[in-house]
Amino acid sequence: MQKTLLLSFAFAASTFGAIADSTTVEINDFSHETAAEKADRMAWFDDARFGMFIHWGLYAQPAGVWKGKDYPGVGEWIQKHAEIPVAEYEPLQKTFNPQSYDPESWVKLAKAAGMKYIVITTKHHDGFALYDSKYTDWDMGGTPYKKDLLKPLADACRKHGLRICWYHSIMDWHHPHYGDKDIHPWMGNGTIDQPDMAIYCKFMKDQLHELLTEYGDISLLWFDGQWEGSWTHEMGKELYDYCRTLQPDIIINNRVDKGRSGAAGMTKEGTFRGDYGTPEQEIPETGFGEGAYWESCMTMNDTWGFKSKDHNWKSSETLIRNLIDIASKGGNFLLNVGPTADGIIPQPSVERLQDIAKWMDTNAESIHGTSANPFPEITWNGRCTRKETPTGTVLYLHLFEWPENRELTLPQFPNKIKSATLMHADTALDYELQSDSWQINLPTQQPDPIASVIRVNLEGDLKLEAPQP
Repeated sequence: MQKTLLLSFAFAASTFGAIADSTTVEINDFSHETAAEKADRMAWFDDARFGMFIHWGLYAQPAGVWKGKDYPGVGEWIQKHAEIPVAEYEPLQKTFNPQSYDPESWVKLAKAAGMKYIVITTKHHDGFALYDSKYTDWDMGGTPYKKDLLKPLADACRKHGLRICWYHSIMDWHHPHYGDKDIHPWMGNGTIDQPDMAIYCKFMKDQLHELLTEYGDISLLWFDGQWEGSWTHEMGKELYDYCRTLQPDIIINNRVDKGRSGAAGMTKEGTFRGDYGTPEQEIPETGFGEGAYWESCMTMNDTWGFKSKDHNWKSSETLIRNLIDIASKGGNFLLNVGPTADGIIPQPSVERLQDIAKWMDTNAESIHGTSANPFPEITWNGRCTRKETPTGTVLYLHLFEWPENRELTLPQFPNKIKSATLMHADTALDYELQSDSWQINLPTQQPDPIASVIRVNLEGDLKLEAPQP
């Protein structure tokens, strides 16, 4: 099948129609899914708690610099920040040759850090596809590298037990028919008097058909760029149902539709599609309550795509405590890496992931498969997660700082404590019930200055009401 040329606007709307017929499907309506059905579909996501975000594309080559000028803002937005016309941006395709790309090493790094899934940019806002699409030449097929970047990553994920997930941008600065009245000379629609979003939507669904039928089971779709006026609620509903028609069990974030409410990321009341909320670069103060699904996506420095002069790295301590904080509020942490144009994850990112791996070697069970802190408030500097088991409840008490008196106090509850263990050395700790609280006696030294974890095993399901006198 011949490709439709997008390069330099060699494009005709009629050609899209001819190609697109092969991907026409009868779309099912998924708006009547029950809460129990959704819970089954979301179960792996709710257990995972930790994933890797990968922003990678042509923008890794300029890496924040264009024609000798440093541009502020995130690296993957260089085309917009510098207002680079499509004709000047397109040559980046001819020099993109990531010879150092080693997807298995990426997956091993993620797995060691305790990450359970990987989300990679199949196409970001510049419209460039990281695989060889039948519907455009603006893809890997036109690079010196020529090979698909997605399939080997998907294969490596499955080999090592991680789930593979796709990011896909709704916004597309390259496509001649993306947009409406908000036309900019540097964008692909700059020479079109009136872009036709129907043509663009068909193109986007054609590419998603490839991504959801040619790569096996995809666990999650992470949409983005939905905020512009050219994207509508009706388009979001149709796209959600289209993707789930192709893979009914797939999870889709709330950026597929228009319901996302600000940076906090949760979905407004209404008939909006989307399975979970997407806070960005922030952690909610309290979480969103029982039964809410959400995921905080964050960078390690100040950019998503690689930016050569961004050295403002968060510490390993901050990242580990962010993971604990998010898990204690019932959410997932999607932590980003931005590979270089050669296909190398920057060394500062590697080092931080290795530090997280060391902490997770001891404490992963306090993150994976846990639910939010059950206590209205806690009295120590740290967080709490919990896990329900067939034999009772497990509390994981994360201590960022050791109490000076070496006494850890829990609110009184009627459950019997079966054991209290410092996970760092699997050391049994003494505990006792006092008049209005449980007290756990701690060793002299805090074993892990970032976060030491105490596992407390309780009989039965946790009951927070105090026993009657």
